Amino acid sequence: MQNYLLSLTFTLIGLVAAINCAAVSAAIPKIDFYKLYDNPEAHISLKDRRTTRDRIAAHGYPAEHHHIVTEDGYIVGVFRIPYSHKLQNQDKIRPVVLVQHGLTSCSDAWILQGPDDSLPFLLADAGFDVWLGNGRGNTYSRNHTSRSPQHPYFWRFSWHEIGYFDIAAMIDYALKTNGQGQKAIHYVGHSQGTTVFFALMSLRPEYNAKIKTAHMFAPIAIMTHMENKLVRTVGPYLGHRNEYSLFFADQEFVPSNDFLLSLFSNLCEPDYKLRPVCENVVQKLYAGNRVNMTAMPDGMATHPAGCSTNQMLHYLQEQQSGHFRQYDYGPKKNQEIYQSAVPPDYPVENISSEVHLWYSDNDDMAAVEDVLALSDRLPNMELHHMEDPLWDHGDFALNQEVRKYLNEPVIEIMKKFDQM
Repeated sequence: MQNYLLSLTFTLIGLVAAINCAAVSAAIPKIDFYKLYDNPEAHISLKDRRTTRDRIAAHGYPAEHHHIVTEDGYIVGVFRIPYSHKLQNQDKIRPVVLVQHGLTSCSDAWILQGPDDSLPFLLADAGFDVWLGNGRGNTYSRNHTSRSPQHPYFWRFSWHEIGYFDIAAMIDYALKTNGQGQKAIHYVGHSQGTTVFFALMSLRPEYNAKIKTAHMFAPIAIMTHMENKLVRTVGPYLGHRNEYSLFFADQEFVPSNDFLLSLFSNLCEPDYKLRPVCENVVQKLYAGNRVNMTAMPDGMATHPAGCSTNQMLHYLQEQQSGHFRQYDYGPKKNQEIYQSAVPPDYPVENISSEVHLWYSDNDDMAAVEDVLALSDRLPNMELHHMEDPLWDHGDFALNQEVRKYLNEPVIEIMKKFDQM
């Protein structure tokens, strides 16, 4: 990957130099060399990076970008497909669906496969009012009513706050904005998008009444049997409150760099001259025929989308403790916050809404044993086992046949519920 970036950098430098030299040679008798070199028209410029709204609108769908202020002052960006241009159903009842991304991801992840396969487009064409959430700290949620993302205080949150504050605010806002008097929504989450749902519904059980059906793709809560090698390697060091985790805490992970994001976005845009470079890199990184390769260039242009290091630390704490519990601040601060030396477990028994757990055998993040242990504690759940033995954590988002094996069954469950 680094070799391709270096090659690209040198190519761009050479191109700029060639443009400048050619222009200078043609105008030596009468042009000031300095002014010519400083001419902005002789430099390569980058197009503005497309947002989720731009990508949705490019397929002909109506698209909206909303900014929601949470109870604790964060401003999260949420995108909406209010209706389907194919159905022209803007005047009909459209059940609300909120779709939430995973760790270091964003709303773009859900639409990468285009209108024929991506869940949001399929939901819109099935008659739903579709909302795509973005947790605090990612590309679309880097604002606060009083804190700057340049200050570490901005990053003092984990996925706990995303669930407790952000998802709650999104649910309330979507129901109000829909304007049809609906009292509840359908919810879809992938990976961290499931964790934040469990946190919210456990600690604010009144929100269960606002959920029709909830679909957990690769659900992560209990992490005792997680097989991910990286997590197991760094867990003993960063999964406890010590000097290592304190050094890593309260920071942005993968700091936002507008130039690099714009560069990758330009490289990966369809019909752009340098698109082959992007496709070549993607082929090197994602060999095999399970992933939708058409979607991967746009994936490179939008990911990683950023997060707080505390989100990662919280997961590592879960893996080390074997508990699904709140953030560990150390015995002294835990006593102040929780009135206990250790954090309390999330009371998932409070989750009364209809929860569908979609899981697989080959997922190194959401182990089957952990999913089943969680299911034993949920009072109203249904298990959906992916029959493909190779189906892994990423397949829930980018498998070539995700429409057939996941998206269409989920939509069918939602529609059946609404017909009851």
